[in-house]
Amino acid sequence: MRLTRQHGSHPALERTGMLKVGRLGVLTGGGDAPGLNAVIRAVVKASHNHGIECVGIEDSFDGLIDPSRSRIVTPKDVTGILRLGGTILGTTNRGNPFCYPIGDNAVDFSSRCIETFHTLGLDAMVVIGGDGTLGIAHEFSKRGVPLIGVPKTIDNDIVGTSNCFGFDTAVAFATDALDRLHVTAEAHHRVMVVEVMGRYAGWIALYAGVAGGADVILMPEIPYDIEKVGDRIRAREERGARFSLVVVAEGAKPKGGRATVQEEARGGHLERLGGVGQVVASQIATLTGKETRSVVLGHLQRGGAPTSYDRMLATRLGAMAVELLLAGETGKMVAFHPPDVGTVPLADVVGRTKLVPPDGDVVRTARAVGIGFGDE
Repeated sequence: MRLTRQHGSHPALERTGMLKVGRLGVLTGGGDAPGLNAVIRAVVKASHNHGIECVGIEDSFDGLIDPSRSRIVTPKDVTGILRLGGTILGTTNRGNPFCYPIGDNAVDFSSRCIETFHTLGLDAMVVIGGDGTLGIAHEFSKRGVPLIGVPKTIDNDIVGTSNCFGFDTAVAFATDALDRLHVTAEAHHRVMVVEVMGRYAGWIALYAGVAGGADVILMPEIPYDIEKVGDRIRAREERGARFSLVVVAEGAKPKGGRATVQEEARGGHLERLGGVGQVVASQIATLTGKETRSVVLGHLQRGGAPTSYDRMLATRLGAMAVELLLAGETGKMVAFHPPDVGTVPLADVVGRTKLVPPDGDVVRTARAVGIGFGDE
């Protein structure tokens, strides 16, 4: 199906402040998360109800570098995808068009992307992604591309929104894993160390740890002392609790130390975290003499069907993105401000990370029920 514009150039904002949208692009960028398909579905269905044609841009902004990697997406195409994980459009977290890696060099393809935007006859875009994707979207917005961002990350670390879809599903999976590991830890009198995702924020570790009955939670916002972790486990042993569950965020770090890195940053790639669970497990075994095992949940947290909460949130965000564009609002991110969905300027979001407040309510609750954070 031909995707080039048939009538004139890119339309401007009308004098009424409304944006004339006849064809809308939608893309997903960054790591995958449960709920991406739910957003795509909402965007396509809401657009259809306003007589807008949707164009799916494949593999994040790569689909704007190569115009052939795009296709019309109709309501029929999104039937049945609400419950599916992943994204029907594909995604990547390694394709910044402003600094695109080609061999040992980096090429700026941003002008080509804008040209493709016009060639495809797009009037606006909905960009679904995390901090990196939204940062790219912000740069295109500053260059005159009308767009709305939709926050996506299982890490829940995007500022300006209370929750990101995908987070609830990741926490639910991690909690289920802790329930299962609780059984085997108790049966064998072991310490089980569970490493979860989250990069530099401890939201998944904290929420899953509290919900899953962890005894110790280690996360980036509260640097830990491994001696105090050992003390906590020995104290449990003295009270007759012969097993312990320790949840470790992949970005957790000891006091005075740094996060455990599997792969250093290079080129356009960020450093790759991971391995702290095994490090902590080995140290605990040495300090306590207890049999200790480590489990890395890894990408299992990204897969599977989204929870009903994430389906609902993703649908609300996707539908609102279309409404905002029709109202002439661009350069913003849809945000969940309970109980409503609102907006924040992309300029207020990019380059920032929403971290767990070390003295916040959830941390205080965890401490109140006896969970340790390796700091006391």
